[in-house]
Amino acid sequence: MIENTNCGAAINSSIPPVRRGKHKIFIGMAPGVGKTYRMLEEGRQLKQEGIDVVIGLLETHGRKDTAEKSVGLEIIPRQEIPRGELTLTEMDTEAILQRLPQLVLIDELAHTNVPGSPREKRYQDVEVILAAGIDVYSTMNVQHLESLNDIVARITGVVVRERVPDRILEAADEVVVIDVTPETLQERLLEGKIYAQPKIQPALDNFFQRRNLIALRELALRELADNIEETAIASTPNGQFCNIHERVLVCISTYPNSVQLLRRGARLANYMNAPLYVVFVANPDRFLTKEESLHIHNCEKLCQEFQGTFIRVSHSNIASAIAEVAEKYRITQIVIGESQRSRWQMLLKGSLTQQLVRLLKNIDIHIIASDHKNISSSKTNLKIGNREQGTENR
Repeated sequence: MIENTNCGAAINSSIPPVRRGKHKIFIGMAPGVGKTYRMLEEGRQLKQEGIDVVIGLLETHGRKDTAEKSVGLEIIPRQEIPRGELTLTEMDTEAILQRLPQLVLIDELAHTNVPGSPREKRYQDVEVILAAGIDVYSTMNVQHLESLNDIVARITGVVVRERVPDRILEAADEVVVIDVTPETLQERLLEGKIYAQPKIQPALDNFFQRRNLIALRELALRELADNIEETAIASTPNGQFCNIHERVLVCISTYPNSVQLLRRGARLANYMNAPLYVVFVANPDRFLTKEESLHIHNCEKLCQEFQGTFIRVSHSNIASAIAEVAEKYRITQIVIGESQRSRWQMLLKGSLTQQLVRLLKNIDIHIIASDHKNISSSKTNLKIGNREQGTENR
């Protein structure tokens, strides 16, 4: 005899789980680039193709072109929330869930809801809607991304209060950057297509300065590049990956020429607008002298001054250690010093460069010439124990 509880479990197990909705984010460098317009345009096209599309929340900000694009799309009425003598409105998430469309369009992802709302932030409402199996198109500006908050404040002098966690962008199924030139955006502003007349000049004098827009545009495009690279890495088989961004790795040792290498690497990273990494591979079979330890410490401080990431690993095989670091941090450029081995030693063991070429693919290796006289002198001063291994084994 089968008990009712088991029977119920069997019935429930036959019900397929709800598919999580797909999230597409339209992101731009500033208000007025056309994020909402593009979202509505794509929503209208999908409706014509037979998809059940509704507007969950739309902010036109008085822009006539944007309002006209919403004509013909069903709009879910906003929820009214009394606040003292005022009645404020917010997106009605429960009404959207009850309506259960295939796709809902939601403006201003970073918005903070009115106190008393079921959830504090609009992106939290979006997560609830996605969990119900409803696809979402949403919009946001790059300055609202949490990790960019300090950078945006330095660029514009404005501390953005409404922010979206990076995980929301990372989890999105698709990210589309709506891009226009700073000049085009300023023209739109002057034509009254973004703000009303009294706000135009203050906006031009502050947030919409050309230098601000150039920097914000670069941030938006970088976010798109990051998103594409992560998607490529996740979808590439056999552990291979696609690097879109340049990343520079400087390999230092206990020799004084490491400072020269670090500076050259920092210049290369700055030229390429790339992050800088510095690696020191310590031999586990020997201890550093006091002078050597101080030298490595100074290199680490210099790395920090260049806003780089210092990596220290212990490994008996220098080339293998560098290759592992390069793979982990998706390095595209490696800076090393020329070999300090004699020709006879290189014939027997090979140079570090030769070993790296065999181990690495699609990575450029920059070999920086050194002042041999200074290096020879420094060997005596540092009292290095194993001279035969030279720079390559430190």
